[in-house]
Amino acid sequence: MRSHLLNGLTAEHYRRSVTEGVERVAAKLATTGRPFTGVTVDALAPRIDAIDLDRPLGDTAAVLDELEDVYLRDAVYFHHPRYLAHLNCPVVIPAVLGEAVLAAVNSSLDTWDQSAGGTLIERRLIDWTAARIGLGPAADGVFTSGGTQSNLQALLLAREEAKGDDLAKLRILVSEAGHFSVRKSAKLLGLGPDAVVTVPVDHDKRIQTVALAHELERCERDGLIPMAVVATAGTTDFGSIDPLPEIAGLCAQYGVWMHVDAAYGCGLLASLEHRDRIDGIERADSVTVDYHKSFFQPVSSSAVLVRDAATLRHATYHAEYLNPRRMVAERIPNQVDKSLQTTRRFDALKLWLTLRTMGADGIGRLFDEVCELAREGWRLLAADPRYDVVVEPALSTLVFRYIPAAVTDPAEIDRANLHARKALFASGDAVVAGTKVGGRHYLKFTLLNPETTTADLATVLDLIAGHAEQYLGESLDRAS
Repeated sequence: MRSHLLNGLTAEHYRRSVTEGVERVAAKLATTGRPFTGVTVDALAPRIDAIDLDRPLGDTAAVLDELEDVYLRDAVYFHHPRYLAHLNCPVVIPAVLGEAVLAAVNSSLDTWDQSAGGTLIERRLIDWTAARIGLGPAADGVFTSGGTQSNLQALLLAREEAKGDDLAKLRILVSEAGHFSVRKSAKLLGLGPDAVVTVPVDHDKRIQTVALAHELERCERDGLIPMAVVATAGTTDFGSIDPLPEIAGLCAQYGVWMHVDAAYGCGLLASLEHRDRIDGIERADSVTVDYHKSFFQPVSSSAVLVRDAATLRHATYHAEYLNPRRMVAERIPNQVDKSLQTTRRFDALKLWLTLRTMGADGIGRLFDEVCELAREGWRLLAADPRYDVVVEPALSTLVFRYIPAAVTDPAEIDRANLHARKALFASGDAVVAGTKVGGRHYLKFTLLNPETTTADLATVLDLIAGHAEQYLGESLDRAS
């Protein structure tokens, strides 16, 4: 069994095995004509359940054949131009190369003696990102597993900086379109059920600053402590960007920690055309970025950045076997000193290779392309009498609803839209997302693939309308 351990003696075996796997995936990417096969849970689960994990196949080719049957054939392929659902991006080749390198070397980014150059590369990328944001010379941060963890760490720091002895008095203010991880974080941080205060949004799904000011005044009047305001630069449903300069002004006025959840909108940091849409982000105390959303990186690749590196001390614990205090005096850089994780992948390598190959402008051009595609998609939807589109896109998301000409019952229209999404997914022809607006069911395009065209969008809209019309016709038949 030692022949399967990766080392100098098995380097050729490693090369052959990885090459065979890459060739399988490359062939699949080259021949996949749909984003999904439409396989159901009931069809796929028995195939996986039937595999006896205690009887290995032993041969790489046989294992890959089996993998084709249980995974590769039916995977959801984000690189396909008609995958339009969630915040999953197609990935750039330099980043995939980074995955191969980091998996083989297997550095752990917690301490210097486990990562060496990896530590310095991650730190350099944090400095680069902080400079792009404009956080100033005292900024710092760390890579995380994703936006949920980044938001959690930012709110942990905000809680500690608030210096409130009574957790029941702490409040987090966020728009009603903000990410669910804010509520999850509040619970994990031991805050009460009333800790998260949702603030109404305007027509463009941006937080209403007048309402935010009112809530801050109410906290002050009622003896409550607003520990953080969470502004969103790219909401999950609408891609909306809160008015960051106005929020920063209110946070400064009331002495409140300002966190910007830019998990989605961070692509604008590299944009050549739309960077001004996130003006004001430089005034934040902490920022979440997800490179695996709008920097075209494989999952996972995220970071939390802070204006003041000293605030990261709230996540610092020392263990004699890992990162004893004396290492600080010796200027040994241990990333675990500022991370919620201990063992941690070298995810920064993917972004490093991307920047060194494509440059930030290359990333920015790709993100600008999908933002422009969303504008074209909005014009397409606005001109189509079959659809109601909610807001003009600030980034690359479109939320819309099929509206039949002959049906006026909102509940029936809901069912038609739900059916259309489900039927489209089952067909495998395209994948779209869904959400609720005003209690009603809507559909959603999340556009992160520069290869997607307006013709693709038009075709998918026709498919949705066809499925919805078929459902409504069958519904009328059943009722008659």
